[in-house]
Amino acid sequence: MRNFSSDFRRLVRSIMIVTAITLGTSGMVSGQGAPADSTQAAGAAAPAAGGSAVNGDPVAGEALYKANCTSCHAINKRVLGPALAGINQKYNDEAYLIKWIKNAPAMVASGDERAVKIYEEYNKAAMTPFPQFSDDDVRNILAYIQVEGDKKPEAAATGGTAGGGEGSADTGVSNFMIIGLIAVILIAFLVILVLNRVIATLERLLLNKGEAILAEEDEVEEEAKDKFAGLKRMAKNKKLVFFVVLGLVVLLASFGTVEMWNTGVHTGYQPVQPIKFSHQLHAGTNQIDCQYCHSGAWKSKNATIPSLNVCMNCHKYVQATEKYDGEISPEIKKIYTALDYNPETQAYGDNPRPIEWVRIHNLPDLAYFNHSQHVKVAGIDCQKCHGPIETMEEVYQYSPLTMKWCINCHRETEVKHEGNAYYDKVIAAHDQIKKGEKVTAAVLGGLECGKCHY
Repeated sequence: MRNFSSDFRRLVRSIMIVTAITLGTSGMVSGQGAPADSTQAAGAAAPAAGGSAVNGDPVAGEALYKANCTSCHAINKRVLGPALAGINQKYNDEAYLIKWIKNAPAMVASGDERAVKIYEEYNKAAMTPFPQFSDDDVRNILAYIQVEGDKKPEAAATGGTAGGGEGSADTGVSNFMIIGLIAVILIAFLVILVLNRVIATLERLLLNKGEAILAEEDEVEEEAKDKFAGLKRMAKNKKLVFFVVLGLVVLLASFGTVEMWNTGVHTGYQPVQPIKFSHQLHAGTNQIDCQYCHSGAWKSKNATIPSLNVCMNCHKYVQATEKYDGEISPEIKKIYTALDYNPETQAYGDNPRPIEWVRIHNLPDLAYFNHSQHVKVAGIDCQKCHGPIETMEEVYQYSPLTMKWCINCHRETEVKHEGNAYYDKVIAAHDQIKKGEKVTAAVLGGLECGKCHY
């Protein structure tokens, strides 16, 4: 009975050790995480009393003002035209203001002294006439300007949002391979335990029964005193030690291979940029074509980063002042600062400096990638590589951009050759070859600069 009890305890210990190794190994094979959304908040300033009364409805005037006047004027600052706060007190002539707003160019043409002075002051930029306005419409606008001009300016700030996404990952070494290796190690342990049991049984049969019982009783007593007796006995088993060392080597090699495979893969990389440019707003909400800014994607190897003069095509006038209580957006101000541009005088200074954008998608030097070959010839959408760019508040790397990922795309993507002049030339060259005609490298594009000059 003691022999059976001792063997049973040894078997249980061995199984516990193998189970602990297996659980420890499987617990090391997982874990990932990704970005999330954020919210926005805004504040508004309360109106203050002051200023002189003006006949008119400020509420009706607000709608007319925002629909017709905000592209050239602001209440408390100069834009294309002068700031309008205090205009009622400055001129103190309602009839004159009504006549001016309804047809300013006519007053300038008539030689009116004040009208000509304003026309000269603002670089002879004629004010748009509004003959459709009634006198009451103009009074309503003047009433609204009076109410807004009497308000004390208060600062308000709004927060942005951050978009995140999750790109596809390229793990390389599969979990099935690692689990298979663990299963082989587990089976090896079980075989060793069974062999040890058979050997021990044969040894007991050869020994004197009485001596075997005494020896076993001594072992039981020693094990009771020494808690590590089982481990010491396993350490003396050369076969067991060999398989343990082999298993550790295989395990470390597997995890090392996974880490080396993923070296240089930057899926999900999202650096902080010097200007919080929102692709979600420009490409998504406003539906601006990608190639309006990245014009090189259609005709060259690089998509190119747009120069700031492209930004100024819109942002010389679009300043998002309605979101910042009449102030220019902080992000648009960064463009003005980089260009040394004064929005008040609309003049450029002598100290411009570039925006230091942080590169996100970066291929190794050994890889050659041509945007025009994919965008113009193949007709591939930008989202194929860059993901849902029109939904990204801040851009991140969507695809792994590994060699395996590119090769899989080339295997799966069907060539759109119908009506494509590039492939028409290739097909024509193949037809010449079939007919036995002479085909030179020039026919296949050998005279293109990019064939030799990287």
